[in-house]
Amino acid sequence: MAIIDVKNLSKYFRVYKKEPGVLGSLKSLFNRKYENSKAVDNISFKIEEGELVGFIGPNGAGKTTTLKCLSGLIYPSQGKISILGYTPFDRKSDFLKQIGLVMGQKNQLWWDLPPIESYLLNKEIYSIPDRQFKETIEELAELMEIKNILQVQVRKLSLGQRMKCELVAQLIHLPKVLFLDEPTIGLDVVMQQKLRCFVREYNRRYKATILLTSHYMDDVKELCRRVIIINQGGILYDGLLENITKKYSTHKLLSVIFESPVKKDELQSLGEIKLYESTKVNLLVPRKDSNHIASHLMEKFDVADLNIEEPEVEEIVRKIFTAKIV
Repeated sequence: MAIIDVKNLSKYFRVYKKEPGVLGSLKSLFNRKYENSKAVDNISFKIEEGELVGFIGPNGAGKTTTLKCLSGLIYPSQGKISILGYTPFDRKSDFLKQIGLVMGQKNQLWWDLPPIESYLLNKEIYSIPDRQFKETIEELAELMEIKNILQVQVRKLSLGQRMKCELVAQLIHLPKVLFLDEPTIGLDVVMQQKLRCFVREYNRRYKATILLTSHYMDDVKELCRRVIIINQGGILYDGLLENITKKYSTHKLLSVIFESPVKKDELQSLGEIKLYESTKVNLLVPRKDSNHIASHLMEKFDVADLNIEEPEVEEIVRKIFTAKIV
């Protein structure tokens, strides 16, 4: 049985629309106009135990709304959700003790207290035995390198330190399912890498099922084999990250260095010239013809070096977001 099972999930919000100006405000006193805003539209997917799945999409795609539905924070307009066999919006205690939700833009630690005080509060909320709590804190604090700041007021911590402490706060009860919404937002590259290492190790050590949203493709590339791409409330792709290139990319880039200068007009019939210098050229060629064109270049010209490159995943995903490829 899948740990996360989502069937035909939709979520709509009723949004008030007001005409501009004073006249619009007066009209709204007697006749308010509302529209249904589609946040999530009929999506379905399953995630098995221990999977670490990237959930990506542009701003307003429906990622955070989906996570809130999965964690039981908001009620879906339609569809069925099963997490560990529970219906999230029932908010049963046994369910809440097995999940964690980390939102990069939200704080849950008490601002004027050190992290350890918030951890002790969570210990009581989740009814964690003393020995288990002590062992878990020691283990997580070591993994996240925060032992020396557990007694420091949260407001005196750097953003990176605070984010690590926020993450630990959601892991004290060792959740089987973890929802991470932009966990590395605002962090520098060093801190991002440390957070990724921690998430990977937590997934490996506890076989936790993790759904990760992030605008940083490095997070997704380093942590997730499988990705779900969502845009305008609907799923565009669900599969292996490595297969996105094969599915959506129609071209490859040939980077060629010649032993001696080659005229530009001798290359124009082979593909789209993206860069041209007398002894160096980058050619964008149809994917299916890349090997043939590479062989032709090797036979006709004195080639010092030739590379066949796949387009960057970020570029392909950007095109998917902007509906340039479907």
